Amino acid sequence: VLNGVNFDIKSNARIGLVGYNGTGKTTLANIISGKSMADVGTIETNQSLKIGYLTQSVEYQLFDYQKGLLEVDNKEYLEVASHLGLEKVYQWDDERFLHLSGGEKIKIVLAQIWNLKPNFLILDEPTNHLDLQGINWLIDELKNFKGPVIIISHDRYFLDAIATSIIELEDGVVQEYEGNYSQYRNEKEIRKKNQQQHYEEQQKYKQKIENQMDQLKAWSEKGHRESTKGGTPSERRQIGFKEYHRKKAKKMDNQIKSKMKRLEKELDRNKVCKPKDDPSLAFQFQFEGRRGKRVLEAKNLGKSFNAKVIFNNSQFYIKHGEKIGIIGPNGCGKTTFIRMILDEESITEGELWKSQNLKIAYLSQNLLDLNPEQTVLESFGPLKRDEIYSARTLIANIGLPREMAEKKIQSLSLGQRIRVKIVDMLLKEYDILILDEPTNHLDLPSREQLENTLKDYAGTIITVSHDYYFINSICDALLVFEQNKIKRVENNLHEYQQTKNSNHNLKQKKEELMIIENRLTTILGELSLLTPSDTKYTELDSQFKELLKMKKKLS
Repeated sequence: VLNGVNFDIKSNARIGLVGYNGTGKTTLANIISGKSMADVGTIETNQSLKIGYLTQSVEYQLFDYQKGLLEVDNKEYLEVASHLGLEKVYQWDDERFLHLSGGEKIKIVLAQIWNLKPNFLILDEPTNHLDLQGINWLIDELKNFKGPVIIISHDRYFLDAIATSIIELEDGVVQEYEGNYSQYRNEKEIRKKNQQQHYEEQQKYKQKIENQMDQLKAWSEKGHRESTKGGTPSERRQIGFKEYHRKKAKKMDNQIKSKMKRLEKELDRNKVCKPKDDPSLAFQFQFEGRRGKRVLEAKNLGKSFNAKVIFNNSQFYIKHGEKIGIIGPNGCGKTTFIRMILDEESITEGELWKSQNLKIAYLSQNLLDLNPEQTVLESFGPLKRDEIYSARTLIANIGLPREMAEKKIQSLSLGQRIRVKIVDMLLKEYDILILDEPTNHLDLPSREQLENTLKDYAGTIITVSHDYYFINSICDALLVFEQNKIKRVENNLHEYQQTKNSNHNLKQKKEELMIIENRLTTILGELSLLTPSDTKYTELDSQFKELLKMKKKLS
């Protein structure tokens, strides 16, 4: 997994640790943190180092959330929790803790980590499940954090905002790059092109030497043939005839051996390997056909848990072939709504109509439904012979080694497990794909390929994601959860946020104008009671003119 890895971490480092799924990023993080031991080599560290480690998935942490909450310093913990959007967390009862979203769990762990006051952070997929408020809080906190930070992430937006250097792990070794993720991608492409050019030059040189050796071999073989010829009686009388050709052939043999040794030494010393091609990833979804204009419609839809209202009085629809993004803060009910579509959660009020005989595929954010003791093939359920062949082909096409089919689920990384679940969806034909955080744990090539494929998918897609690039890339409409309502928005995420920011700025301007108007009215009242000769008159007149300029600018 790791082979002779060497690198330094400086005190102010913001390192993005990247690489394909299964390359050993989490293993390296575990070794650095002390959770695992390396087979060979050493880690030299400051004795006073206090590491805060957010592991890859809180689902896999044995963590009693309520007990942890009671044991921490409440004041600072609750302050962090409130910044992350966890309101009145100290009042949460057992029922509330049973319905924590993935994002809320991560926020609770993050709040605990910050409360421990570490001086070194290791964050493994920290933005998985986090809403925009949580991501922006984390970005701000990491920029102000005084110690080094290692971030394992496939979130392009997050890495661009935070990372000042990138360490890429591939084939057990690391390559270091300066800059954020976008700069790393550019530099990697430049390095790859240079390597390809040097490789081609080396191959041309190698071919040139091999052609020369082929010519020498031909001359040598001719010399050996001449040395064994009998010749005519007069030729036999020529002294040294055979000896001459024998010596010539031997000389050629020595030249060939010498050139071969020189070439081998030169290639060993300056060997340039052919650049590795990115894994070929192919997602191909099947789709049966059209099911009708509308596939889902909500009327006065509402959901509550005891006295807590998640959402109510919501009306919206989803049409065939639409790609709908679901957005909203952690804990607003996005996953609960999906469970309602799947008939796994009851409706408190209103109606949620679905087209009859819909075949729905669901990719959940919970990977615990995969049996760790089963092999990948066994996890798909009983398969016919042709289906087994299709499954093996899909496993290869999705970027997993063919031998992965016989491996147990417990030996797979989380990113590889996500791919296994996607293969399971690919084996069947569905009308609707419901994807809950589909890019979590997926490496970047897989994310980009999945985006491209979903754009071409003819069926209906409903996806929950906090991956800005992913949602903005594939979704042409949104279901927005805010103020205990679900509303449909006919924009992509970028357009929606621009409109929202514009409305917010307009609201701010109106409030500022109102304050200026009130101040102008007050000053006019005061000026009416004064004469120009009064000392205060000049001061108020100056303020009045300045306020008029501000009003004009805002207007």
